[in-house]
Amino acid sequence: MAEVLTAEAVILNGSATTREEAIDEAGRLLVAVGAVEDSYVAAMHERETSVSTYMGNGLAIPHGTNEAKPAIRRTAISFVRYSQAVDWKGQPAEFVVGIAGAGDDHLTVLSRLAEVFTDEGEIARLRSATSADEVLAILGTVSV
Repeated sequence: MAEVLTAEAVILNGSATTREEAIDEAGRLLVAVGAVEDSYVAAMHERETSVSTYMGNGLAIPHGTNEAKPAIRRTAISFVRYSQAVDWKGQPAEFVVGIAGAGDDHLTVLSRLAEVFTDEGEIARLRSATSADEVLAILGTVSV
């Protein structure tokens, strides 16, 4: 099982104030950890123009288009939490999880994220986490 989320890809106090900035923030983390090429961030924006990646329960999961798959070096996620929810086409995104799924890995990642974000206790733990290690303890079982 490969490590999908690392402490370097976790931000507990996101600085974005718009959906576009939040996508950039999550995407830059994926680039910084070597999971994707720079071009993948533009593909995350492109995906958002065709379909909203807001999932509910304060979660948005921006990810690239299928055409951007070659820009993915390895499966990874990034995690950004906002103290002031970002307006995601009228929905409040408190958590933005950038996803880069090599092959069909995104399906496994999405399944695990769905488990976490449908559990009010886990959402509360993510909301109150004070360190990247706490986030890793909650989301660390996201693997491929």
